[in-house]
Parts: sequence; C-alpha cells; structure tokens
Amino acid sequence: MNKRIAILIFLDIFFIAAAFWLSTSIKGVPLRIYLDSYSNGLLLFCTVWIFSSLLYDKYSITSYSFRILSKNILKSNIIAMAVVTMLMFFTRSNFYSRFIVFSTITTVTLFELFIYNLWGILKHTQVLPDDVLGRVERTVRRRFPDPKIIEMTIDPIRIRTVQKAIMSDFSRDVYCFLEQHSALFSDKTLIVATTTNFNIINQPENTYKTIINLKRVNDIRRINKFFEAVNQKIPMGGVFICMAETQEQRKRRLLNKYPPILNYIYYFFDFILKRIFPKFSFTKGIYFLFTRGENRVISRAELLGRLYSCGFDVIDEQEIDKHYFVVAQKIRKPYFDMEPTYGPLIKLRRIGKDGKFIKVYKLRTMHPYSEYLQDYVYRKHSLQEGGKFKDDFRVSTLGRFMRKLWIDELPMIINLLKGDLKIVGVRPLSQHYFNLYSKELQERRIRHKPGLIPPFYVDNPKTLVEIMASELKYLDAYEKHPFLTDLKYFFVAVCNIVFKRYRSN
Repeated sequence: MNKRIAILIFLDIFFIAAAFWLSTSIKGVPLRIYLDSYSNGLLLFCTVWIFSSLLYDKYSITSYSFRILSKNILKSNIIAMAVVTMLMFFTRSNFYSRFIVFSTITTVTLFELFIYNLWGILKHTQVLPDDVLGRVERTVRRRFPDPKIIEMTIDPIRIRTVQKAIMSDFSRDVYCFLEQHSALFSDKTLIVATTTNFNIINQPENTYKTIINLKRVNDIRRINKFFEAVNQKIPMGGVFICMAETQEQRKRRLLNKYPPILNYIYYFFDFILKRIFPKFSFTKGIYFLFTRGENRVISRAELLGRLYSCGFDVIDEQEIDKHYFVVAQKIRKPYFDMEPTYGPLIKLRRIGKDGKFIKVYKLRTMHPYSEYLQDYVYRKHSLQEGGKFKDDFRVSTLGRFMRKLWIDELPMIINLLKGDLKIVGVRPLSQHYFNLYSKELQERRIRHKPGLIPPFYVDNPKTLVEIMASELKYLDAYEKHPFLTDLKYFFVAVCNIVFKRYRSN
C-alpha cells in the first residue's frame, strides 16, 4: 500500500466520523448517547467501506477525469451501502437508526465527490506564467506606419473600393481610426472580414505588412489560432487591427435591448451559459453545443491578453460605435499556449525560499489571459497605495469582492500544509514584482519562506518604498527572534484587520 492510498483511507475515516457527527446533530441527539452504542457498528462500517473502496479502485486513480472519479466513488459507495443494508436486514437488527446509517453514507459520498474532484482540479491546474513578458526583448514600437514607407502611387479605384466597403458597414469614425493606424490603401494592407483562420493561412507569404479584420473576434471559434495565423503572415513590426464586443459592451446592449425585469432575467441565463459554463470542463461541452463557439463573451483583458500571448504588443485601443478596436504590433512569435486556464482555481508562479519557484493556489480574481498583461498594465498604470496597480481592469467584479474578503486566498492553505508558506512572512511575489525590489531586499527575502499574513497588515505602507521598508523591518526582527516576531506580527495584523480594517486591494 503506497503513501497516497494510506492518506486517502485516513481521509475516508475522518469523513465517516464527521458525517456521523453531522447526522446525529441533524437528528437532534447528543453525540455521546450514540457513540458508545454505535462504536462496534462504526468499526464494521469503516471496514466494509474501505474494502469496497479498494476493490473498486477508488483510491487508485492516477489521471483526473470528473466522470471517472465520480463513477468510481458512486460505484464503490453504493456497493458498501448494499452490503450494510443486507447485514442490517439478515441480522434483523433494529438497534441502528436507518436515518443515521443512510445519512452518514450520503454525507460521506458528498464529501468525497467534492474533495476528490477538487484534488483532480488542483492536480491539473496550469501554472500561470504571470511574468512571461518580463523575459521578452521588445522591438521598437511604432505608433502608426511611417508615411515615408507608404507607396507613393496608389490606384484611385482601390481607394474608392476600400472607402465604399468600409463606409457601407461602419461609421466615419471607424474609417478615420483605420486610416490613422494603417496604410489603408496600400497593396501591402490586407482587409478581410472573416472568422476562420483558413482565410488567413491561405494568404501568400511575405506580402502584407498590415492585416485588418472587420469581423468580431467574438465569433471566431479558435481565437488564438486565428491570431497566430496573422502573426505568421506579417513581418516583425507589422500591424494587426481587430475589433470585438467586450463583456461590458455586451451587458449594456442586452440590458437596453429588452424591457425592464425581462432584461435582467435574460441576462442572468446568458451569464450562466456564456460565462459560467465555459469555465468548467464538465459544462464546456454544453456551452459549445448551444453556441458553436460563436457570439462568445470576451472581456477587454482577455482580448488584449490573447493578443500578447500570440506575439503582439498593443499600440492603441478605442471604443467606437459600441465596439472595441485594437491596434497591435508584432513583436515576437506566439507562445502557443496549449492549456489556457478559464477555471476558477489557478496556480501562480511565485518566488519562494532559496529563490525557488513555488506554485501558489488562488481563486481566480482576474479575467482569463490577464497574466500576459502585467507588463502592459505596469506601463499604462501607476502603482497605487499598497503597491497594487491603479485602475487594474484585469480584475473582475467578483474578483474585487473576493479580494476584499480574502476569499481568493483561501486555497493558499494548501501551500501552508505543503510547507511552501508559513503563517506570517513576506508576501510571495511574482518575478515581475520581485525585480522591482532592491537587491538587498531580494537577497534577504529568499532566505526565508513567504507567508500568508505579510507585514503589510502591521505597518500599512502606502508606496513601494514603504512596503520594502516594512519588509526589511520584519526580516530584521525575524532573524533575531523568529517565534516571538511571528507571534507579535500575527496578533497585531489580526487586530488591524478586524478593528482598523486594513486591506490590501
């Protein structure tokens, strides 16, 4: 018997004890009344339960599948319940309460379905490379094409054709935006209205410096493949212009489209289908069955993040006529991210003790693909009080709520149990943030484990300089008196959080 099976057996025994206690509580009888009389029955029940679990490989699953995990749990537990039922019937025992027995079995089954599938999700959650752009050498950015490189001779018929085509479907504001950011009438500019990457792949090589797509990104089934195809067709420094309806624009459109009350009812079901279902592996198939991948909901952060992951740097972005237009410049080859994460649980790559990278578990508070935008947001937005980005559009509405109540950090308890973190300590940082710190503080930080509760909640620093000073003060004290320092910081931090309402936004 390997270590993992032994741990799972111990966990099952704990579940049985917890479920038994919960069942007696629901029935309204003190636990001590049942404990003595049920002790032999519980021992037999645990034996049958564990034997059934081993027989049906409930503890031996090595690859995660929601269907396989759930099937093995239900099959094993139903067999165990059948054996227990037969024992109660043939022994004609009226001593044991049917409610206690069957509610215990049901509760344990629910515990297992939740914990085992959570384990599977944790095991197969991708680590988000939030510092990817920090390792890229950037080319010189150009706001818009240099007029000197635009061809001097342009066919007047082409000018009229392009103008007519654009103005027939879009306003003059859109036309002016496209003309400002591209050599619109050049034969080096490809203007298409397509949702399939085949129409891009089929274009000749080394021909176009600019590609403009006038179909919504929302209707492209495989967005990254489309962006990767565009990246392949234009040279380094080439320009790609695309458009989309963002999540915020979609919400406004739907609420304005239908009468009051009905609009929120419609939006609620749209939210469930278009935003909740794609995030879970077991509901994603239902989402694609109903939508075929069209008219998908995409946030501004996801749109820009996908562009960055596919090798582009965002030059300009503007909302025109209820659509979002983005001008991007090719700066490198795509990352070819084959396992993007949409789920609510994520693993973040953080610097731990001795400078080793650890995987910190958190609940998602940002839109998908936001991890690719850290450098972009740092360039566009200044740091606010507390060392976080000001007006960070990557954070979702639910994410802001979870951050205020620290709900997003609850999975970090797993890192505490694994030994990656301690209760009090400096905050685990990404490579990008770590590089902003002084060399002295970087060297001092990696001597110790990061912590769940940082010195921030003791000193309440406002700027990055004050944050570094706060951490240095903590490290000085910790290296002299480790236990007493952590004990003091813990109680002061808890008091400040509860009574002074210190928050890290």
